Order: sequence, then structure tokens, then C-alpha cells
Amino acid sequence: MAHIALTIAGSDSGGGAGIQADLKTMSALGVYGASVITAVTAQNTRAVTAVHAIPLDIIEAQISAVLGDLDVRAIKIGMLATPGIIDCVCRALKGFDGAVVLDPVMIAKSGDALLAPDAVSALRRRLAPRATLVTPNLPEAAALLEGPVARTPAEMVEQGKALCAGGAQAVLMKGGHAEGALCEDILISGGEVLASVTAPRQHTRNTHGTGCTLSSAIAAGLAKGLPLVEATAEAHRYVQQAIAAADGLNVGHGHGPLHHFHHVWG
Repeated sequence: MAHIALTIAGSDSGGGAGIQADLKTMSALGVYGASVITAVTAQNTRAVTAVHAIPLDIIEAQISAVLGDLDVRAIKIGMLATPGIIDCVCRALKGFDGAVVLDPVMIAKSGDALLAPDAVSALRRRLAPRATLVTPNLPEAAALLEGPVARTPAEMVEQGKALCAGGAQAVLMKGGHAEGALCEDILISGGEVLASVTAPRQHTRNTHGTGCTLSSAIAAGLAKGLPLVEATAEAHRYVQQAIAAADGLNVGHGHGPLHHFHHVWG
């Protein structure tokens, strides 16, 4: 019987992030991926040139269709774009008792905004408390807390605890935007650090979709029944391997994607 995960996110026409990266990741990790599209972006490795939000009734209908038929064990939530979409997703998930991984997508790798400024507070108030895990990068965590960007592991822990105090069950503070030879992600629940995973910082510009890939990889692990710490560690290993193989893809002329199927071809 297949393990099933659902991604609720935006579409990336370039294929490197969003729904496309999520489904590739889930498949690569042995999980059947279903999808709900919240927005369609005109996007490549260089820029996001247009965004079209999907009507709320269609988003709700997609969620209802999937959850009404498929045995979904975990949901990854990515790009939501507007406060209306955030409210819609919150309503549609009432009654779902599986794991929810929230990746608070705000800015694309190209620097283009993917979340309306007035949607940040809605994300913090409505959706973060609904999540099993929130996976912000350092600028996203700062935006959610309306504070400065964390610069040290101690500050990352402090901000992770603050997000938990605000309602999130657990937070993975991602250190990709920090400096130093090592990249450290810190998993926090309540007032405690559950785990810390580190890897040598890889020097490549082909990291488009890293956050989407990590959050959907964790959701895949949770869908398979792994405990949160183990699912996070497995996802971290997978992402590091996908980044290491990224330069071999040679896709596009900007920030290229990870190699999601590095273990299969290339």
C-alpha cells in the first residue's frame, strides 16, 4: 500500500520549486504525491514574471477532492500568496488529523515576492499554530517574528522558541542564509532543541527550490511513519545529496534547480 502525501503550493513553470519540486521529492523518496495548486507562476531560473492566484473555491475543491478519497498521511504547505488563500486552506484542513509541514514561502530564489505583505500576519496567526512543523529560513523567521535576522545558532534557537511560543508545535530553523563553513539546521519543539543537523556549506548557485524540497522531503518521511527527528535527518541528507549533484544538470541560466533524482539518473 502506497504512502501518500499532499502538497498544497504554487506551480513553478521552470520545474525547480513549488509543486513540481514537491512531487519530484516525494516520488524520489518512495511516497505517492498528490497536489493542490494555489497559484500559477510564470517563472524560470532567473525571475518570476507573473503570478496568478487560483480562485478560492477551486483551491477548496481540490483539497476536498484529495482528502475525500486518498489516505493522506502528511501535508506539505508552501506558497499561499494571499490572506484569502491562507484562510481558505485553514478551513479546508479542519478535521485532517495527519502531520502538516508548513514552509512559509515568502520570496523566490530570484528575489521576487511570493507572499503579499499583509499575508505574513495571517500566516503567523492562522496557519503556524495548525502545523506539526514550520520550516522557515532565517529571513522568513525574522519576518514572522517582526524582528532582526538571526546571525548565530543561539539566536536561531531563541527565534525558534519564540515561534513555538506563538503556537507552532515544532520549528526547523534553517541555516542556509547564515555564514560559515558549516550549514546548521536546528529542530526545536516547545522550549527544547530536539536535534541539530549540520553539513559542509556547498558553493553553488544551483539551489533553486531547496526550501520546497526540504519541507516536502520531511512530509514524505512523516507520511511513511517516521518520527519527526528521523524524518528531518533523512530529508536533510537527501537535500544535501541533491545539491551536490545540482551542477551536473545545467538547467537554465540563473539559479538552477537541485537534482531530485540524483540516485536514478545523471
